[in-house]
Amino acid sequence: MYRNTLLKEFTRVRSVGAHPRLLRVSRPTRAFHASSALLNELKDPYSTLGVGKTASSSEIKKAYYKLAKKYHPDINKASDAQKKFHDLQNAYEILSDDSKRQQWDQYGPAAFSQGGPGGAGGAEGFGGFGGFGGAGGFGGAQGFGGGFGGINFEDLFGAAFGGGAGGSARGGGSRGRSMYREYQGSPIEVIHRMSFKDSVFGVKNVKLNYSAYDPCNTCDGSGLKPGASRTTCHVCSGTGTRVHVRAGFQMASTCDHCGGEGSVVKSSDTCPTCHGEGATLNKNHELNVDMPHGLQDGDVIRITGKGSYPAMQVDPAMKDSIRLSRGDLLVRIRVDKDSRYQIKNKYDIWFTQDIPITTAALGGVVTIPTVDGEQIRLKVGAGTQHNDVVSIPQKGVPRGAFGSRGDMKVQYRVVIKKPQSQAERCLYEALADVTGDMQAKRSVLSSPVVEKAKDQTKGQTESDTPNPDAPSALSKLEDFISNTFKKIKGDKK
Repeated sequence: MYRNTLLKEFTRVRSVGAHPRLLRVSRPTRAFHASSALLNELKDPYSTLGVGKTASSSEIKKAYYKLAKKYHPDINKASDAQKKFHDLQNAYEILSDDSKRQQWDQYGPAAFSQGGPGGAGGAEGFGGFGGFGGAGGFGGAQGFGGGFGGINFEDLFGAAFGGGAGGSARGGGSRGRSMYREYQGSPIEVIHRMSFKDSVFGVKNVKLNYSAYDPCNTCDGSGLKPGASRTTCHVCSGTGTRVHVRAGFQMASTCDHCGGEGSVVKSSDTCPTCHGEGATLNKNHELNVDMPHGLQDGDVIRITGKGSYPAMQVDPAMKDSIRLSRGDLLVRIRVDKDSRYQIKNKYDIWFTQDIPITTAALGGVVTIPTVDGEQIRLKVGAGTQHNDVVSIPQKGVPRGAFGSRGDMKVQYRVVIKKPQSQAERCLYEALADVTGDMQAKRSVLSSPVVEKAKDQTKGQTESDTPNPDAPSALSKLEDFISNTFKKIKGDKK
């Protein structure tokens, strides 16, 4: 009863590693090395997996999968392959757990030493069974803290109290509760390009084509060629565990040669279709999906259970205790740019409208094209300034299923062009005279008239300046325009 209570409280089934047979039964927060000797053996997990400190969980998983298959003792017969494989397991154990990764980043190997930030928690022994705590250990500073460098707690109690190693994971212990190991295939990422309009309003029934691993039809996932069978692991003699004696305790850990299965597949017995992987690549996967509205460039849509099937060997005798599921399909959205529109604040569509200075000053009407394909006539108020913004309601991005939409924001850009003719320059200079702008440059044609106007207004204060609409001011403007246009026409009179 004591042993079953401990197992129930502190064990669970988990798959680690890319290779399907790399299984481990362990606590969710198993720590690593308790002794200083083992602490010195713990290598930097980032350099071991060949990833940077900013690597994402998917990048870490991918790196581990690749190296684990390369150095797995069943495949790699080099003398140092087994040690490298063990280092990979330790590195992945740290970096795949956010808590352990944070401890490593902060304290380094000391995080998993006795009494360290990730080591044992209590004063001694099991901490009086009051709480098997500590940040990453099991309980006592001098007891079972640190996890003993890869020892599974279920195997530990199985050996210490005379039970079968791993019994709970395979058969349920004294209560007979059924437990199983679960594996999920790798995610698949595909790129889907769409127009700006489709990203705003969504699109139905989009066909996606991609490649993913499917179960091997030849061997039914066993990795064996027809008529072949698995052979007993010579390292653990078929037990799936290896026994260690430390500090007077007999402990057992998962066999790293067979991954705890107790049997292996010889290279000569592997399936010729999947080459022992248990799955084959299918390049003809098709899936129809509905793209939601309001997508932006770089968004990722996750479709559960449509990725790759686990590429692993499954012992036919273990099928009832193993569950396999496909990974996810990740659809990364790429939106074709439209130079006219931008999405801001998630639901507002911004549009820039150029207007000449005359329209900005006098007001007018402009035609605005919407994303829907409509043409909306919009009034421009007199005196509109550069970068002024007006809103057209319900012409932005849809907010939900009830027809509500964001706004379309029209931002005015006042365009000032250089005068293209003498007549145009004359009118601008006349406008400068009417508004009292004496800083504006005058042409040779109009300079005599302007100088005469300056002499007439010399000494006047702002309050003395005549009304531009007064008859005398209009007469001067008329003379200015008339004389200037005569010079433009070449009339010498």
